[in-house]
Amino acid sequence: MNCFTHSRNAAIGLCGVCQKAICHECVARETPRLMCRACDARGSVLPYGWYGWYGYGYEYKSSTTVGGWPLIHVCAGIDPVTMRPRIARGVVAIGNIAVGALAIGGVACGLFTVGGASIGLLLAVGGAALGLGVSVGGFAVGSIAIGGAAVGFVYAIGGAAFGPAVIDGRHCDEAAREFVRRWLDVLPANCR
Repeated sequence: MNCFTHSRNAAIGLCGVCQKAICHECVARETPRLMCRACDARGSVLPYGWYGWYGYGYEYKSSTTVGGWPLIHVCAGIDPVTMRPRIARGVVAIGNIAVGALAIGGVACGLFTVGGASIGLLLAVGGAALGLGVSVGGFAVGSIAIGGAAVGFVYAIGGAAFGPAVIDGRHCDEAAREFVRRWLDVLPANCR
C-alpha cells in the first residue's frame, strides 16, 4: 500500500481520522496517535462514538466534588498521555472501568455496581457479581446471591445454588423460602 498523497512512498499506516494511507512525510508529529498532517491542521477528532485503542475516547467530569471525587465522571477510550484505558472515578462513575459509590461499566467496583464484572459492597449486578451484600448475576457470590450459579453466605437462589439456605432446581429450604416470600412476594414453583 502506498501513501495517498505521495504515491511513490510506502505507507506506514492509516490516519486515525480520515483513514487514508500515510507515509513518514505525512505523519503529524505532535499527536499521540497516527494521524495525517491535514487532519491535525484541521483539529480533527475521531468520528463520534469511536473508542478504539488509538482514539482519545470521551471524558466528562462534573465540577461539583464530594470528598475530592467528582460527583459524576463518565469516560471511555484511551488516555492520550499514558496510552492506558481511562478509569472513571467519581461518586457516580460510568465507563469501561468504573470505580465509585455507584459504578456502572464493563468492570465496576464500588458500593452499588452494575457491570460485566461487578464488585459491590452493598449491591453487585452483572455477569459475574461479587459482593458482601446482595449479588445478582450469571455467577453471583454474596451474603444474598441470586443467579445462574449462586454462592450465598446466608441465602442462595439460582439454577445451581450453594449456601446455608438454598433455593435451586432440587432444593427449597424453609429459611430461603420465607426470605423470598417476605422480600420478593413470590415463590418459585418447586417451593409450593
